[in-house]
Amino acid sequence: MKLSDHTVEVLKNFATINQNLIIKEGNTLTTMSAMKNIVAKAEVEETFEKEVAIYDLNEFLASISLFESPILEFNDGFVTIKEEKNPTNSLKYFYSDPSVVTSPSKTITMPSKEVSFTLNGEDLNKLKRAAGVIQAPDLVLEKKGVGVFLTVKDKKNDTANTFSLAVDTVGDGSDFKFFFKVENLKVMEGNYDVDISSKNISHLSSTNHTVEYWVALEPESSYE
Repeated sequence: MKLSDHTVEVLKNFATINQNLIIKEGNTLTTMSAMKNIVAKAEVEETFEKEVAIYDLNEFLASISLFESPILEFNDGFVTIKEEKNPTNSLKYFYSDPSVVTSPSKTITMPSKEVSFTLNGEDLNKLKRAAGVIQAPDLVLEKKGVGVFLTVKDKKNDTANTFSLAVDTVGDGSDFKFFFKVENLKVMEGNYDVDISSKNISHLSSTNHTVEYWVALEPESSYE
């Protein structure tokens, strides 16, 4: 099996959420953060024929990167990685015990949404860069009067620097403040359709890739 560039990018992204991964039979990959506040799901081109548990996904990806054109053969207990043009160059990578790997046990069911909006990749990158520059750990989606804004800030410091972008949302007109941790926005680059529930969970569905995320909101979030 050859992994597509898209699948490799998904795996790299998933490694930022959790170093563990269980690849289950089929073409769907899922992961969950250790704190269980981020869940991600992606549809990939490849169909995996057996369940594989990987304890250190970054190490696994680094092993694949040793080869110019890697071919993967999934065996019982290990995967053999070979060079396509020179299969005598190979690496044997052993699977982990699934019991020590964190993985979602069930599919997330998104509650009814109160607010929806589209977040383009350029704005998402601006928010992340601004958060890094001004050392802002929090992101809030807030309705202020007739406008709605995404703002990176430190919610514990009223005099800290902030950066805001206006967004167009769909909702029932209620006031709200939905707080995220910036560090939890571990999503692939691109545009997203975002749904937010007052049950303190959000759903981000990529319009560029077959990948989606469920991210928990902070308990300070409010919807009136």
